[in-house]
Amino acid sequence: MTVLRAELAAARAEAAAKDERIDALLVQVGELTVQVQALVLKLSKDSSTSSKPPSSDGPGKRPRGGSSRTRSGRKPGKQPGDPGTTLRQVAEPTERIGIPAPASCPGCATSLLGVPVREVRRRQVFDLPEPAPVEVMEYAAEVKCCPGCGKKQAGEFPAGVTSAVQYGPEVTAKMADAVLGHHIPVHRSTLLVMELCGVQVSTGFTAGLRGRAARLLESGFLPAVRALLAGAPVVHADETFTRTAGETVFLHVAATEHLTVLHTGNRSADAIDAGDVLPRLTGVLVRDGYAGYSHLGQVLHAWCGAHLLRDLRGIHEADPEGQLWARAMADTLLEANRFAAAARQAGREALSTDELQTIHRLYTGALARSRQDNRATNTELAAHARTLARRFSEHREVILRFATDLTVPFTNNQAERDIRPTKVQQRASGGCWRTLQGLADFAIVQSYLSTAGKWGINRYDALKRLFTTGAWIPHALTPDAAA
Repeated sequence: MTVLRAELAAARAEAAAKDERIDALLVQVGELTVQVQALVLKLSKDSSTSSKPPSSDGPGKRPRGGSSRTRSGRKPGKQPGDPGTTLRQVAEPTERIGIPAPASCPGCATSLLGVPVREVRRRQVFDLPEPAPVEVMEYAAEVKCCPGCGKKQAGEFPAGVTSAVQYGPEVTAKMADAVLGHHIPVHRSTLLVMELCGVQVSTGFTAGLRGRAARLLESGFLPAVRALLAGAPVVHADETFTRTAGETVFLHVAATEHLTVLHTGNRSADAIDAGDVLPRLTGVLVRDGYAGYSHLGQVLHAWCGAHLLRDLRGIHEADPEGQLWARAMADTLLEANRFAAAARQAGREALSTDELQTIHRLYTGALARSRQDNRATNTELAAHARTLARRFSEHREVILRFATDLTVPFTNNQAERDIRPTKVQQRASGGCWRTLQGLADFAIVQSYLSTAGKWGINRYDALKRLFTTGAWIPHALTPDAAA
């Protein structure tokens, strides 16, 4: 009996020890789970799950989650019904070269000299002529001495002819198109134009084109476009960082579908206002969630849905089972966008009451689920989730602006597209600008080229006009309004 009691006590002690080890392991598993979630949240942040720019993903690295865009169902290439831009024969070629038929049949040696021509097979080759030698035009202004007062009177040179020796508008426009329009570095632009056009141009002349262009745009083009943007019903705004003169300097953009203005500064409210557009704006401002725009109280704010979807995706992928609210909120935004897109396509001015009620019901349900998913949880992931859920709760009207006002788009892609050339220029320039003035001049010239392109004016024509007759200036918000 004593032996059985001893064995029973030993078994109970062993079971208690196992329970203690199991409890310790469960605690350890819980701690490790929290650490894994935090690591997943941190490591999974790329351009598809956060507001980080695509350039931060690194070369050759695709976003872990892939693109959030859905497939359109269309095959690559030209779509059915599109006329295309295939090279076609012209009725009147520049030169026609006749190719006679052979004098005799190669097969049976029968003479073909008297046989009439049955048909003519035509093939046309489109090509450029060899570069012509550089033309040097000399302007000789006569100078006469007035016999009455003795003063010298000279003939006036044409507009733009200001130096004893200078490049003409064609050379200037071609160089400017390469270095300003296509972001090719100065030395390579000089070599490119020299090889293609057969004209020798100095790199110093090329390097000074951006500053010349910016000075020509400051007094007329910039104030006109800023005034038009300030009166636009919907304006997009964004900012991106650059490395300039060894420091971080931001480039800001304010844009519509047909207008673009960029300016430099930091991320402060004063720098945002320095663009002289947003402080005068009275319509809707589409932007991301950066708090630097919150001081603009005279406008209606609308947040970019793409940024919000990426934030929700990052939370959900870190814990798919524990953060179901993030998936529910993302589905709500996508459903609201589907309603809005269908209404615009149908020509409607607003969503129906039932559609708006459906959106708000789904929105409220996702917020309720966020409180349930993160109740009494003190992990890093839960803290991030609560912060994001609080943003959705406090800024519902701003987030759903695209559904309550169909003139407001779902995303801020317009501003992001207009500011993207900054990264192209930065990569072409070795990753930085040497001077702040160089960045400011880039912002002015890019504003001009972007706006002209939106109006159907190609870069070369816009630059040639700038350096000859003066800058092209839009006088309306859209080409239709101007017409």
